[in-house]
Amino acid sequence: MFKVIAVAVAIAATTTVAGAQGTTYKSAAKPATQTGTTTKHHRSAKKAETQAQLQKEAKISEETARATALKEVPNGTVKSSELEREKGKLIYSYDITVPGKSGIDEVNVNAIDGSVVGKQHESPKTEKKEAAQEAKEKKSAAKK
Repeated sequence: MFKVIAVAVAIAATTTVAGAQGTTYKSAAKPATQTGTTTKHHRSAKKAETQAQLQKEAKISEETARATALKEVPNGTVKSSELEREKGKLIYSYDITVPGKSGIDEVNVNAIDGSVVGKQHESPKTEKKEAAQEAKEKKSAAKK
């Protein structure tokens, strides 16, 4: 037992003296250098929130949000809707079609206070591109 303690003290003393003398030792491991390379940043995997969890958090009903969205687009018809978290906000998102107008109007209603937080028109081309991106995200989320 005393030999083990003596060896530990000797190692500690040697390390302290070497450090005081400015002695440096090279490691066999190469330092990580990144010249001209790109790195992938891995995000910590977030648990997907279920619709039931999102609905519990929502303070306004889907019916109220739908009515608010339809007020923004006169003569519109809801093509699709979903409750989702986007950029940290819980929203109802509505895709609304208008007779005689190509594309859709997307209206986002805050699920906590009922305010309209976004409205934009999407051309058929933009709509198709967005649908492809969402499908890709769902596919990659399913793999995790």
